[in-house]
Amino acid sequence: MKTERIGHSDVRFRRQGEGELAAVFVHGFLDDQYVWDDMISSLTTSGVERVTLDLAGCGDRTEASGPFAYERFAAEVGSVVDAVGKRFVVVGQSLGAAVAELVAAERPERAAGLVLVNPVPLAGTQLPDEVIERFRSLGGDPAAQRAVRMQLSPAWPAAELDRLVVGGARMRPEAVRDFADCWNTGHPAGGRPSRFEGPTLVVRGGDDGFVTEELVGEHVLPRFGSVRSVPVSGAGHWVHIEQPARVAGHIDDFLAGVPFSGRTTPSGTVPAQAWTNAFAAKSPGAFGEAFAADVVLEASVLTRPVEGRDQVERVMGAASAIYESLAFTEEVVNGRRTYLEWGATAFGGMRLEGVTILTKDGEGRIARAAIHHRPLDAVKRFSAELRERLRGVVDAEHFHQG
Repeated sequence: MKTERIGHSDVRFRRQGEGELAAVFVHGFLDDQYVWDDMISSLTTSGVERVTLDLAGCGDRTEASGPFAYERFAAEVGSVVDAVGKRFVVVGQSLGAAVAELVAAERPERAAGLVLVNPVPLAGTQLPDEVIERFRSLGGDPAAQRAVRMQLSPAWPAAELDRLVVGGARMRPEAVRDFADCWNTGHPAGGRPSRFEGPTLVVRGGDDGFVTEELVGEHVLPRFGSVRSVPVSGAGHWVHIEQPARVAGHIDDFLAGVPFSGRTTPSGTVPAQAWTNAFAAKSPGAFGEAFAADVVLEASVLTRPVEGRDQVERVMGAASAIYESLAFTEEVVNGRRTYLEWGATAFGGMRLEGVTILTKDGEGRIARAAIHHRPLDAVKRFSAELRERLRGVVDAEHFHQG
């Protein structure tokens, strides 16, 4: 492990491991860079360098002067990403998730992926004055900080809770107020679809009463073109501290779908993330890495299966281009099968929902994919559109004629 500094500034960052891909971790409100340590130590993907830093006003930078705002945080994290100088995945928690999105959106040519852990919406939480004041007034009050942390996360490791309460109490009250106003007010970009168009993973503690399933479903997921959301039971707002190994497992799965050499992942992993990442790319070749040579595709929009990697790639590439948005909201793994629940829009906002079942072969590639769409009217329209887009490429008899 080594520590480097950005020029003559007070921005320092830690680098662990080596690889052609960097995973950059951005902490949240009242925290510091060390909140990621247990989770990082549980990652198993090789060929990935781990990078952490303190945001201004936090951790070892409590003496930093303001402003404490998204623009400043994104600029500093961006300077670290640029200094590392390689393709990267950026991981952010809570307020740090919004910072992570801004950093990735500014560097689309090098940003390989985005992971949002219990993300506050980039547009802000917009809490009323009497509620946000509770958070604004936490500076210098360790007892109140402890109470808030325990309320929002049910399974704190005692030692880490004590450490973070001490560290959070060191933050200057004016910095705490600015941080709270930052994540409550939000950023103007949050009112629009995200400018980051690559693969995105959302990890949320199932018992988080602050960043709820409804908040994520209404104000986070719809902003991304290809996003997968996974809940972690038995954890709240600080899910990466409460369940570090499980969060690491989801990030390892996400990294499995990011193309880079020198990577190894645990054997037997279903390449679900490679599948979801391919939807972000919207091209036939993007699905190739996930498929076995003799893959079979079944779907509600097909009258009969499509067989073979080349043909299935063509169908999936055309299908992914029809979707205007696509969010993978749930995932269950049972042996060689992965079940993905999703929601999407197409044809000017028409809503589609469904479940995809991926079955892997002995080498971990997808040997069979079954995609169940609904409602019926959308199925018919989607099938007709596929037939037109694949005319002369895939036999029209594979599609509904009505």
